[in-house]
Amino acid sequence: MSEAVSTSGKSPGKLFTWIERVGNKVPNPFLLFVWLIVILMIATAVISWLDLAVKNPANGELVRVKNLLSIEGLQWIFPNIIKNFSGFTPLGAILALVIGAGLAEKVGLLQSLMVKMASRVSRRYASYMVLFIAFFSHISSDAALVVMPPLGALIFIAVGRHPVAGLLAAIAGVGSGFTANLLIVTTDVLLSGISTEAAKAVSDTVHVSVIDNWYFMASSVIVLTIAGALLTDKFIEPRLPAWEGGTGERLAELTPEENRGLKAAGIAALVFIGLMALLVVPEGAPLRNPKTGAIVPSPFIQGIVPIIILFFFAVAIAYGVATKQIRKADDVPKLLVDPMKGMAGFIVMVFPLSQFVAFFNWSNMGKFMAIGLTDLIEAAGVSGAPAFLGLMFLSAFLCMFIASGSAIWSILAPIFVPMFMLLGFHPAFAQLIFRIADSSVIPLAPMSPFLPLFLGFLQRYRKDAQLGTYYMLIFPYPVVFIITWIIFLLGWYALGLPIGPGVYPQMPG
Repeated sequence: MSEAVSTSGKSPGKLFTWIERVGNKVPNPFLLFVWLIVILMIATAVISWLDLAVKNPANGELVRVKNLLSIEGLQWIFPNIIKNFSGFTPLGAILALVIGAGLAEKVGLLQSLMVKMASRVSRRYASYMVLFIAFFSHISSDAALVVMPPLGALIFIAVGRHPVAGLLAAIAGVGSGFTANLLIVTTDVLLSGISTEAAKAVSDTVHVSVIDNWYFMASSVIVLTIAGALLTDKFIEPRLPAWEGGTGERLAELTPEENRGLKAAGIAALVFIGLMALLVVPEGAPLRNPKTGAIVPSPFIQGIVPIIILFFFAVAIAYGVATKQIRKADDVPKLLVDPMKGMAGFIVMVFPLSQFVAFFNWSNMGKFMAIGLTDLIEAAGVSGAPAFLGLMFLSAFLCMFIASGSAIWSILAPIFVPMFMLLGFHPAFAQLIFRIADSSVIPLAPMSPFLPLFLGFLQRYRKDAQLGTYYMLIFPYPVVFIITWIIFLLGWYALGLPIGPGVYPQMPG
């Protein structure tokens, strides 16, 4: 038996066909990063030879590019190649999450859960559900980028829709909408601290708190969910080729044993959540911040990835035991082998990616580019609306080369926060503009460690998919998200609404 999902098969259009054709001419990601390393080495040698430097606005120090081909560079490269790979932070987190989620998938928990959800979710509103869950999953930070995309595909399968459409909607929600949150998350903590420090250049009394963007960002979840769902339903899915799932993809009615497994998993989930609540909620709980007693930041937030992994293990084992997929302890490690086999291609691609990121950081090329570009904007005397657009497009451009949003903001904030304050705007407003631009383009960022992972997810349903195919399919989401966000921000500003509790775009007179 196979399940066919038909679409109208409309042409994606000349622009998207061109994106796919050009993108597919780009070398395999492994080779792409090898070539980028070669180009980076040559660029650092040339810039170093010319003795170019820029002044860091944060501390006044000159930033020079370090030559990767110099004696110092070569002496750094060779001892650090293995360390760059093994110490690449996203690698460990992604593989660990795949172990947890992979166990849930191998015992059949995820498939049964999707069937159960499908019985309660209308096919018509599946896009809205996937996107809303994706936004809510941001509380788990980068973990959402690993867990949510395959779940989005499974939800669409469960309601008889195209899995690639669900996959893309989920990537858009966790990627392009990364900084739109209903709750206060680690991003708010990191960025607000940087903004407060940058604001001291103008005033020591101005403070940016973790909730200063909350009203706008929480409202953005609703707006972007609607925009993303309409894009998925009206444009993306109708242009996908028909998909026929194999026997492993078909989600039939649940058996009594599977229903029993879901009940066991539900009980395990409640027990796990209850135990975590005891460790977090009471005053003085062990997973609260030991100094301030706060939940954000705290060991709980910092340890959210292993907590999610343990949650997956708890519910998957409960389901597996109840359905007799797990009969003895030895069955658990055996079930974990296949999910890790599927990550082999990702691990191979991460090797040159991790080297490129390490080389880029050691050479100071990221700081040099960011400060140089901000200097150009400042020298041009840009202010007002052009300054807003300048910050937005510069942020989006730098996101292509620097994977850490907080790292980009730490470079841009000393320039743009004082500039905005002198123009009469609150530093939280400058931070808000940065968050919109930085988040929107995440699915397109070639430096993102999650790009090979997204491509791997896509290849589950389109075996012939290449990098160009991925870019063609995902490209409409960042475009629609950033345009929607800008229009929403302009409307919010025109209405004079607060962007956070007691915080408005303009500084109080």
